[in-house]
Amino acid sequence: MSQEQLAAAIGVTFQQVQKYERGSNRISASRLFDIARVLGVPIAFFFEDITEETTKGRPTQNLPEQAGLGEPLVPAFEQDEMSRSETLELVRAFWRLPSQEMRTQILDLLKTMSRRD
Repeated sequence: MSQEQLAAAIGVTFQQVQKYERGSNRISASRLFDIARVLGVPIAFFFEDITEETTKGRPTQNLPEQAGLGEPLVPAFEQDEMSRSETLELVRAFWRLPSQEMRTQILDLLKTMSRRD
């Protein structure tokens, strides 16, 4: 698969794929998921060759019981809705809709449904 094909499949430019490949830009977890899906491999595929030798000298992070300024860690299910993977997936699907008219209709539908008790 070419960089152009991969880029089109995951919704970025081929230049961005080149930056991922060179290591100039980091790949987010959601983008890595997209790449794995397009390539038909599990995400673990990208980590199979990592050994203790590979990570030697890299800093490790011990997670404290408290996250910054004495605030408790927030479980993933309680995090801000705008930063959840479902939100990003919804936004991507919304913008892939074929027309502005359809996007408007879907938005109206979601607004109506969200007002229901």
